[in-house]
Amino acid sequence: MLRTLTIILSLLAAPAPVFSQTPFPQLPQPIVSFSFEDKDWGVAPTATPKRPPYHAPTPMTIPGARVIKTLELKALLDTNRNVLVVDVLDSKSRKSIPGALWMPGAGDSQFFAAEKERFSTALEKASGGDKARPIVFLCLSSECWLSYNAALHALEAGHKDVIWYRGGTNSWTGASFEWTNPERVNW
Repeated sequence: MLRTLTIILSLLAAPAPVFSQTPFPQLPQPIVSFSFEDKDWGVAPTATPKRPPYHAPTPMTIPGARVIKTLELKALLDTNRNVLVVDVLDSKSRKSIPGALWMPGAGDSQFFAAEKERFSTALEKASGGDKARPIVFLCLSSECWLSYNAALHALEAGHKDVIWYRGGTNSWTGASFEWTNPERVNW
């Protein structure tokens, strides 16, 4: 009995398995930031999608996912064509990072069974069914919760390499990088 209890306790104390994640390219430190992407607004991270209003300061981190800055994202996209970029800003028209898919509505906090299924199906199609494929979510800025919420939805759908681009297109254009019309995904 004591041996069984010891084994159970050792299993509970063991670190959770780490899934293989695409490493970010190494850049000279400190990494330059743009448009408040590194501003600490003093907001605590949460594992629950934020309800409206979505335009509000965001946390510095996100549970279960990684945060990437502008120059890291540019270097990652320049060196790894397997990275999937998903812009989730709700608007009538949109310009975004070259190669991004645009999924307006994917950052909504009100995801019920039907929305979860449609979102999961759209990501499965976009990622070629590879849940280990790196997926970067973005919206407008570090004061937009839509990409944070979408990243949480992707984690719930079982994706293993979820990356949140907190700075969004404001930081991308602040770095004077090219932006284009993304491919809209109706999901």
